[in-house]
Amino acid sequence: MDALQARDRFRQLRERDGRVDTSELDAIWAALATVRPEAILGEWKGGEFDTGHPLNGMLARANWYGKTFVSVHDAKPLMCRDAEGGLYSNVELGKGEASLWSVEFRGETTATMVYDGQPVLDHFKQVDDSTLMGIMNAKGTPAEGPFYYFFLERVPDGEGS
Repeated sequence: MDALQARDRFRQLRERDGRVDTSELDAIWAALATVRPEAILGEWKGGEFDTGHPLNGMLARANWYGKTFVSVHDAKPLMCRDAEGGLYSNVELGKGEASLWSVEFRGETTATMVYDGQPVLDHFKQVDDSTLMGIMNAKGTPAEGPFYYFFLERVPDGEGS
């Protein structure tokens, strides 16, 4: 699969209702370009792929909106909506906030969010200029997973809050 095919398949799977096979997501991931931490600064709206992972649905129950990367040392992994619809960083659920680093994952170095209060890493690859694919990895997760697969769409300035 080349990068163009990966982008097309990513879009199809993102729109699909129901389960997505992790082997398809892994093939897409392998074809996508890595990304630098500095290139992903800004506000992002998130969603998940239903793979049957234990975390599937949990973020929706927390009213998860997405992630905000203010700087490489100031990342807010769990931006959620409160009862009035306002955005806030859910530091309780995330056990703090996070920072961005370049980390090797599956033999490639790419932007990775490292959580401050728990052994969790969110690795990112670029689907296109406004879309990222993410894989959440945690201490104790075997090399073959199970991983939590998600995506982020860049929010144009002024539209998210």
